[in-house]
Formats: sequence, C-alpha cells, structure tokens
Amino acid sequence: MAALLRHRAAVAVNLGVMSDQPLLSLEEARRRIMAGVEPLPAEELPLPHALGRVLATDTQALLTAPPWHNSAMDGFAVRSADVAAASTEDPVELRVVGEVAAGHEPTGSVGAGDAIRVLTGGMMPPGADAVVPVEETDAPPGVADLPERVAIHMAVAPDRHVRHAGSDFHQGDALLRAGTRVTPAAVAALAASGHSRVMVHRLPRVAVIATGDELTPLGEPLGPASIPDSNSESISAQVIVAGGEPVRLGIAIDDHDVVRERLLEGIMAADVLVATGGVSVGAHDVVKDVFDEIGQLELWRVAIQPGKPLAYGGAARPDGGRCLLFGLPGNPVSSFVTFELFVRPVLRRLRGDAGDQGRPSVRAVLADPVRKSVGRRAFIRVRLEPEPMADGRYRAHMAGRQGSHVLSALALADGLAVIGEDVTELPTGAEVEVIRLDVEIA
Repeated sequence: MAALLRHRAAVAVNLGVMSDQPLLSLEEARRRIMAGVEPLPAEELPLPHALGRVLATDTQALLTAPPWHNSAMDGFAVRSADVAAASTEDPVELRVVGEVAAGHEPTGSVGAGDAIRVLTGGMMPPGADAVVPVEETDAPPGVADLPERVAIHMAVAPDRHVRHAGSDFHQGDALLRAGTRVTPAAVAALAASGHSRVMVHRLPRVAVIATGDELTPLGEPLGPASIPDSNSESISAQVIVAGGEPVRLGIAIDDHDVVRERLLEGIMAADVLVATGGVSVGAHDVVKDVFDEIGQLELWRVAIQPGKPLAYGGAARPDGGRCLLFGLPGNPVSSFVTFELFVRPVLRRLRGDAGDQGRPSVRAVLADPVRKSVGRRAFIRVRLEPEPMADGRYRAHMAGRQGSHVLSALALADGLAVIGEDVTELPTGAEVEVIRLDVEIA
C-alpha cells in the first residue's frame, strides 16, 4: 500500500509538471503521436476476404492477360487485306468457314476469302488479323445460325478490334505495390493475374472504454442522474470507418481500481486503447493517472477546441507488444473531434495506409459569423452546400450550436471548419479550411 501511495504521489507530481507546461500545438501533438507508429504485421487472406485491406507486399502477375489474341467484338475474324475495299455501297463477300466462341479453341484457320464468326473474348483464329463487327455485315445480330457467306460493309485495318496477348500485363510484371488498398477493381486485377490469396496488413484491434458514473448502457433504464453511453457507440463506429476492429469493453465507473482493471484488460486485448472521460482536472478524473501507472503518459493537453484534455501514452504487453493509449474527453463532440484528429491517423497507419493519414479538406467561405476564444485552434461543425461556387470554394453554414455536448449539430455536419489559434472572430464571407467528414482518402 505504501508503494502504491508513493507511485500515485509521483504520478500527481508528473501531471502537475505537465499542467504547468504550455499547451501543445496540434502539429506537435500529432508528430509525437505518429512517431514510431508502423503498420501491423501481415497475414495471408483469401482474395475475397482481403477487400478493403492494405497490401503488405508488392504483387506481380502470375499469369499473362490476355493469355492469347482475342476478339474485342462480336463479329467476323478476317484478313484485313481481303476487305480493304469494302464499303456499304460495295460490300465484300466472304466464305464463313467456322465459329469461335469464348472458351473454345479455333478448329480452323482463315485463308484468302474466308471469315470465321467470332464472339467477344473468343480466340483469334490463325490467319486472321482483324475483326469486323457484326453490325457492319449483313449477318443478323444476336442468336443466329451460322451463315455460309457474309457480306462485309466496311474496311478494317490490321489489329482492328483485336486484343493482343499480354496487352494488359505479362507474367512477372509488377501489378500492385505494397500500401495499395484492395478495392473491388484491385480484386479484379489480382484475380485476373492468378492470385487467389494475398498478404495484407492485419487490422488494428481497438479497445473502447467509456468512463463515468453517469453512463448507462444502451437499452437499460436510465437513473435520475444518468445518461446513455453514446461515446462507446460513436467511438466504435469511428474505429470501423477508420479501418479498425473495435473491442467493446463497456463502462468503467469513476473509481481508480475499476478503471485500472478495465484498462489492463484493454491493453491485453488490443493494439490501441481508447478511453473516453477522466482526462481533465476534475476530482474524479483518474484515467490519465492510471495511464502513467500502467504505462507511460507521453502528452496531455493540446491547444484545440473542443478537446483540450487529450491524453496519450503507451503500455507494454506481456507478449512483447505495445498498446497505444488514448484518453479522449468525455464530452461527446470533443471525443469525436479528437478521435478524428489523432486516433484515426494512427489506425490508418497501423492498417498499412500510405501517405496522408488525415481526411481531405476544401476551401470554403463562412455563411455565418464565428466567434471563439483565443489561444486554441477551433474545429467548428459546419454543413457545406452540395456544389462549389464558381471559384471552386464551398459555402459553409454553421450546423448548429457549437457546445461540446451538442450532438445534434455534429450529426448534421459534414465538415470541420478550422479557425486559427490567434483568431477570436470571423465575419460572414471569411475564407476557411474545412476538413471533409464525408469523404475518405483512398
């Protein structure tokens, strides 16, 4: 007990020192948080299960595509020299000596004055160097018997309507680089190139804990001084959208030992732990203290609004891994905004996404005046008009009241207007940067 009291006293001193320091800038806090964050190890998955994941290795084509010359049209494979003078007014008549459907090999070749009916994707028969679309002949389109002769109504150049072997890629060609998101289009390319399984980065597991005596799980009756636990729901949803797997650990009451036990459970279960509440300077705000007991509290308090009392640190796991610890404010808008600014970039880096880890932004002009306190960068919840103005900028309307508890405005917002630290007010028409909440970076 004496050792525990001494440790808690040391934590209190450490937090006191941190509280005397200037608030960290957004850039400095993000720099410290992102330092050393690397993609999680790779795992091999069947191609259908890899959708949305990020490739952990460069991929090469295992096959050549197309594997052979084939027709790009339903029509007739011909020798281009035989139809060089063909026109609607003066068609050229050819003998039809066979047919090639997709999935079947040619059984004959095209000689002088010959044509072979070929369907889209069918192998080009030997001797033919072009395809005349069926619409440019006297043959009926669609399902029809094979004619004995066909009149060609247009000249075609060599290689016209022919897909050449390897015109997409050859076996051994570089296909997709590590760090590429596996989209539906990427699935198509990987499948066509012979891949049935791929190596992708593992998704980050994120333990989600809400703290507070006032919180009640969804669906349970509310007491006289309780509110629904919206933070667990919103944070878990943000984790999924950011590409992580939430591990819901429920609610911890404002008790040091209960919080400590729940945080230790989260550290064992996840790569990242996100706790909401308990990170400010209230008498019952114990999360940041526990962070420093079970791991290391690396930063606390950032010059942003909402979301100043952000805690970040790390803790070692018995398996040799490390769990990143985030303590977000309890106010629901503050927890949402700080997740977007700090947690989301970490999850994207862990899942292997390369390049910019944030959301895209646009330039906009304010449709309403804005006021804020000096000294912190503000993130105002706004609603952008659907179409940009003639100069490419958008018009941004206040989504509603801007209190850190006002979820109704957050639900209506599709952007965060960024207002600088030294600004106290901006008039209608002022230009601002708006972070798009409704757009992902690929």
